[in-house]
Amino acid sequence: MKKSILYFCILFFISLASSAQQDSQNTNKPSKNPYTEARYHYYLKTILLFNEYLDTDSGSFNTTELRFLHPIANKAWNLRVDLPLISTNTSSINKTGIGDIGVGVSYIPYLEHKNGGVAFRARVISNSAVDPALGSGKWVVAPAVFYGKYLVMNKLLWISSLENQSSFAGSSNRSDINTTSFENYFMYIFGKNWFAADAAFRYNNTNKGYPNNAFVEFGRKITANDMAYIHPSAAFGNHKSYNWGIEVGMLILF
Repeated sequence: MKKSILYFCILFFISLASSAQQDSQNTNKPSKNPYTEARYHYYLKTILLFNEYLDTDSGSFNTTELRFLHPIANKAWNLRVDLPLISTNTSSINKTGIGDIGVGVSYIPYLEHKNGGVAFRARVISNSAVDPALGSGKWVVAPAVFYGKYLVMNKLLWISSLENQSSFAGSSNRSDINTTSFENYFMYIFGKNWFAADAAFRYNNTNKGYPNNAFVEFGRKITANDMAYIHPSAAFGNHKSYNWGIEVGMLILF
């Protein structure tokens, strides 16, 4: 299982890199709006389909997720729905099913090309997993604030975010959730391609741990409205939730 996923991701990366080299001389200008780039698109309907494999001390978790984003009203508002299908493979559990479904709303109150833009998001993650092993067992609310800005001649996008996840209902047999994360995402845009790096620093107030993680990412526009990306990640800090992972995804804008 691990080898097949790794081989697939390597081939995917090579094919993207090969296509990127052919078009590397294209100089498509980035949008003036930092929230229209691939990973933070607010102004078009967006479908994101991705698969993430995580290696943990007790086994592996594989998540196939469908995410749908839809602009609302004057498009300063945005609705997001997450539908995860999760597989676990540990020494005692081997199950597949629907995980915790999430719904969120985002709002951009300020956006200016020179000084960047600010966005707010509120999500609710439901206790909807079909099996306790596939979800947290809790209802979770997750408010967040974002700041985005272009740097270095408008080719480097920086988006910083601060989010807190807190449980407010659910099974009394499961641990409460109270985690704050500070994340910084940098995307370098060249032609139809992007290269990104991200680091997220977290504090879990329940177990007093620091389940941090970081990833690098390579993505490419396949058509005007279709994009693909791959990113490997690694966790660090005490009480980390996994060891390493790899994610492959497709974005469709319409």
